Amino acid sequence: MITKAEIDNLVNEYETENFIKDDPVRFPNRFKDKKDIEIAGFMASLVAYGRRDVFTKKLDRLFNLAHNEPYNFILNFKPEILGDFNYRFGKPEDFAQIFSVMKDLYKKKGGLEELFKYGYENPVDNNMFIPVTDYFYSHAKNAGQGFYFMIPNPRNGGAMKRMCMFLRWMVRKGPVDFGIWDFMPAADLLIPLDVHVARISREMGLLTRTSNDFKAVLELTENLRKFDPEDPAKYDFALFGYGVNNK
Repeated sequence: MITKAEIDNLVNEYETENFIKDDPVRFPNRFKDKKDIEIAGFMASLVAYGRRDVFTKKLDRLFNLAHNEPYNFILNFKPEILGDFNYRFGKPEDFAQIFSVMKDLYKKKGGLEELFKYGYENPVDNNMFIPVTDYFYSHAKNAGQGFYFMIPNPRNGGAMKRMCMFLRWMVRKGPVDFGIWDFMPAADLLIPLDVHVARISREMGLLTRTSNDFKAVLELTENLRKFDPEDPAKYDFALFGYGVNNK
């Protein structure tokens, strides 16, 4: 198994501002206002799958449609703003459903921070994401395949990679992460698990489970807590950065 000194060295190598330019975190990094940051982060996380050069171009277009004013875009959202905007599974109507739910959330419930805080304080089956996704599901109308791909159901046992990534951005404080949400400690964050992180984690002896599912996320995070119980998610930089650079 990799040693604490070795993996800490990888964190120091990859958790730098230079990480931002090639990561979807660069989109919320454009903004200073808290609500702009969290909305931009959530929008970016929705399509952060597939080839980076492809989905980042899509996100550039989406933020242009939003006139680079995420909070204002959501508060005044109308489906026709999107035109034919789509990305892979997500059709215009899927994005419209999500943004319409967010509009209602910000007008009536305070916003994403309050929703995730509720999930953290009222988890279902020890999973804080279930109340979050249940809110989207209960407020959507005739949601399609793309909607459920971008807002996946935690009850299906998936890794919830993009939601874990978004939460890391919001909760951790560092050169890359914003640390603008304080309702939960960084100690409770889970590792965003993708194929690169899963592969390198197994090679490093940090993950034995063969499926890249939520149980794997829990196993990996628990092993990383042995290195730093207060901030296990910081090792996402080491695992992802090293994994991508050593395909």
